[in-house]
Amino acid sequence: MQIWLSLSFDKKVNFLVHSFKQIFMRLFKSITSWWQSMLRKRRLSYINVSENREEWHIHLSPAAMLAASVSFIVVLFILILSLVAYSPVLEMLPGFRTEATRSRESLMQNIIRLDSMERVMNEMMTYNENIAMIMAGKTPVARTVITSDSMRQSKILVMPSVEDSLLRAQMEGEGPYNLQHDAARRAVREAIELITPVEGIITERFSIEEGRFGISIAAQAADRVTAIDDGTVIASTWSPDHGQQLTIQHRNNLIAMYKNLSQPSVSVGQTVRAGELIGYTAQEISTAEEEKPFVLELWSDGKPIDPEGYIVF
Repeated sequence: MQIWLSLSFDKKVNFLVHSFKQIFMRLFKSITSWWQSMLRKRRLSYINVSENREEWHIHLSPAAMLAASVSFIVVLFILILSLVAYSPVLEMLPGFRTEATRSRESLMQNIIRLDSMERVMNEMMTYNENIAMIMAGKTPVARTVITSDSMRQSKILVMPSVEDSLLRAQMEGEGPYNLQHDAARRAVREAIELITPVEGIITERFSIEEGRFGISIAAQAADRVTAIDDGTVIASTWSPDHGQQLTIQHRNNLIAMYKNLSQPSVSVGQTVRAGELIGYTAQEISTAEEEKPFVLELWSDGKPIDPEGYIVF
């Protein structure tokens, strides 16, 4: 300590510079030696112990092994990333369905429902416009359905035929079908109008070829179901396929079957009026079983008929 204090300032500086230089040189030599050892090749041999004979060998350096390992990890990472991004491999893993996936599926279902509602509204608007044009004595328009998700209309005039002219003359003349006559108009309206049993979207339409004798309506859970016309309850049964169902005899020999009800509000033999509550749609369920939609069937003289021909949904 005394020797250090006795040294001059220049000597102290020179001493510190010399010390740091020696430390730096030793560190540089260590790094150089380590790097040379990394680049120095080793002989990796495959020796047959029983015969004490070398069968295969290769020369490798630690640096080459490190570079190969890093390259393998990078290639593996890129491969896994590509599989995850461009293939549904993650969908195969159980429990990977995240909230985002469920939200995307719900969004797609809502888009499909909106498209169906738009198509039904377009059909109803076209139907109402055609009825208004017929009542005004004008020629209706024909719809042209194209292969797309939604239904469009083309304002192509329908040329009246001979049968159309005869029918128009009967409706506008003095005969019993004259629309200007109040009694005749009321009879026609009562003959073709029935009340909608429940509010909802038609998911399956009437098709005898496919074995559907009615229409399926996706309605809200526990929604009101009303009678389509005056009538008498003739049956109240339950089946595994259609749940609780009511059969009502209406006027003009028309039988309506209301299926997939949660609970009926009327009993056999009871007389009901048009628009009267007869039951409720299926309740919401918490199990994985799919909820069954409400089904309406109309039968006339023992034959099924399309409810959409008598009811405006």
